[in-house]
Amino acid sequence: MTYQNLKGKKVLLVGLGILGGGVATARWLVKQKVKLTITDLKSSQQLKSSIQKLSPYKKQIKYVLGKHRFIDFKNNDLIIVNPAVSTINNPYLDYSRKLNKSIENDLSLLFKLTDNFKICITGTRGKTTTANWAYFFIKNKFKNALMGGNIPEHPIFSLVDKIKNREPLILETSCFQLELLADRPNIAVITSLYRDHLNRYQTMKNYAKIKAKIFLNQTQNDYLILNYDNPWTKFFLSLKPSSQLYFFSGRSSLKKVNGIFVKNYKVYFQENNKKTFILNIKKFEEKWGKHNVLNLLTAILIAKLSGLSFKEIKKQIPSLPQIKMRQETIFSNQKLKIINDSAGTSPEAGIAAISRFSNKRKNLILITGGTDKNLEFKDLAQKIKQNIKPENLILLNGSATRKLMTNLKKIKYSPNFNLFENLDQCLKYALILCKKTKKQQTIVFSPSSASFEKFKNEFDRGEKFNKLVKQFLKPA
Repeated sequence: MTYQNLKGKKVLLVGLGILGGGVATARWLVKQKVKLTITDLKSSQQLKSSIQKLSPYKKQIKYVLGKHRFIDFKNNDLIIVNPAVSTINNPYLDYSRKLNKSIENDLSLLFKLTDNFKICITGTRGKTTTANWAYFFIKNKFKNALMGGNIPEHPIFSLVDKIKNREPLILETSCFQLELLADRPNIAVITSLYRDHLNRYQTMKNYAKIKAKIFLNQTQNDYLILNYDNPWTKFFLSLKPSSQLYFFSGRSSLKKVNGIFVKNYKVYFQENNKKTFILNIKKFEEKWGKHNVLNLLTAILIAKLSGLSFKEIKKQIPSLPQIKMRQETIFSNQKLKIINDSAGTSPEAGIAAISRFSNKRKNLILITGGTDKNLEFKDLAQKIKQNIKPENLILLNGSATRKLMTNLKKIKYSPNFNLFENLDQCLKYALILCKKTKKQQTIVFSPSSASFEKFKNEFDRGEKFNKLVKQFLKPA
């Protein structure tokens, strides 16, 4: 099917959702004058906010809500799947494939609509910060560069009508979006791979295979950036990528490969066995934390391969933006600092937050817990035992929380921690703890798990936390 002229085509959008991506896709489709049907397992009440945003187009949209029907998949020419809807072992999509229907998601469709220079960034940890910082660098040279993707504020189809010439598109890319990708980004990045989304993929190998789709169709004219320190990089290399390989490392010098690394706070770029000093990052690490060093290295490498000089990149580093709900300081005065890390949905996120904000006095107050995604909490439990006093550990109840508690019990962590059923109680108690001491305190909200038992998603969770902070405290 040609996608340049969809006028009059019958299109089924599977999954409207509430994060904004489905709404953006629906708006774009209506503008193409397609005959649009939207189907979602959620009810009209659950989707109320999204349906309201589409109210100007209600005469042009047919809704089938609270269910999916095989007849809708049969009667439409093009099936567009919201990334939240799994394309794996999906009976409706399997049926559509038997009928040779065209099946796309927002990412795969974007590739067919534009030939712009595309940078796709995926990974379990670090992709959002890396994408934002790479965009920050690149936009300084390419004024019409755009960023979007797996970002609620900038879904893919909010970008399409803004694209100009062949300037870069920086796309934060989730594994869900990669399921249907059959094209090639000019620069592909895998920031890291840890246990995540196993409720959808069952095994780490299945998860890694989906991530690998980001580079499988690349050619020798494209670039692939991999994490030199991550154990799963060997698996990606075993798939024999055709692209030019570059690596980043926060631990060691690179051996006979191209890339970027840091040693004794000094960042070096290595290419064709020639090493070039770039900058000293000691002050950066003190401000942003060690884990953000890797995000910076990756963003620098992306910008370099996109045509920027190190001189152009370096002058922008002091102005790098804070990323929303990723170890974001939302309140600060002389006595108290509050950090919102709600977008941290894996145990590794919690470990990174504890590493950044804890100290030898163990006076960090941690609020954590949520919904399980078939992940392991052994390492997070150990990190908590090493850095958080039991009385300063505040748990928000949920399936992941109970797994964490089991792991804490196994390592004989004191049971004198605090368990609450809602976020309101968690924050209130954290503030009570702060009043008991005259020392400056830091409260870190880093759930380290998903949010679906109590919230719509991690962003809804983070917004509710921000509102509670404003409710309980006057602005600094």
